[in-house]
Amino acid sequence: MNEPDAPTVPAPLPLPRRLAELVAVRHGLSEANVVFEQAKADGITDAVLDGSDTDVPLSATGVAQATALGAWLARTRAGTGTGPRLDLVLCSPYRRARDTWEAMRREAARLGHAPDVPLLIDERLRDREMGVFELHTPAAIRSRAPAEAERRARLGDWLYRPPGGESLADVALRVRTLLAELDAAAPGKRVLVVAHDAVVVCLRHAIDGIGAPVPPGGVAVVPNASVTRWHGDGTRLRLAEFGSTAHLDRTPPGGLPTTGREPNGPPRPI
Repeated sequence: MNEPDAPTVPAPLPLPRRLAELVAVRHGLSEANVVFEQAKADGITDAVLDGSDTDVPLSATGVAQATALGAWLARTRAGTGTGPRLDLVLCSPYRRARDTWEAMRREAARLGHAPDVPLLIDERLRDREMGVFELHTPAAIRSRAPAEAERRARLGDWLYRPPGGESLADVALRVRTLLAELDAAAPGKRVLVVAHDAVVVCLRHAIDGIGAPVPPGGVAVVPNASVTRWHGDGTRLRLAEFGSTAHLDRTPPGGLPTTGREPNGPPRPI
């Protein structure tokens, strides 16, 4: 007896998008990213950072990465590369994102191509909130709340909502509303978003359209200081590149690390 054919999964249904271009940049390597990676390398199981996730600054490497992004921005504005000729910048309210944009703007200005565009801060671009586990490493969550760690592993990060926090699906909901309002308010504009890896992942999911599958495991690799771009044709946005760090190749010998984990986000493959 022949096995029945697997059901055909229809392609996602794209939504109309009138933006000319959308560019999403993840912030440079933060101090929390550094601590998280060091804790992982050293096998530390109780690393919890003090303070608030909103106030985590860039590391020295993160500042250098953001400066490299500014040089990339200057090259594109000078017409010597591909990328945004900006009409608007939207930024997360978190310090590491705001400092990334400021370092970008400052370096582009130093090179003679200051991006004289409006900057808007929108709280919907904030990082995923982890509630009671704010600034806890994954190992610390496993050590302090093994039942929650087991629930997270069982559900996956797309659906897992920590007590008082958000799932990635929750982040996707606020990103969708922002994207819809942006498309209505800025048709034909070229927009830069400076935010977090969870936001970039959710932007891609929303732009892919109705019925788009969630990323495998609910996460995707979005390196620090990476660039993701969509081109618009007046009716929809099409992905041009995802998580690109080619602009960081112009750094001095030895380069810069380009991966890291959001301090409150899901683990990212390294």
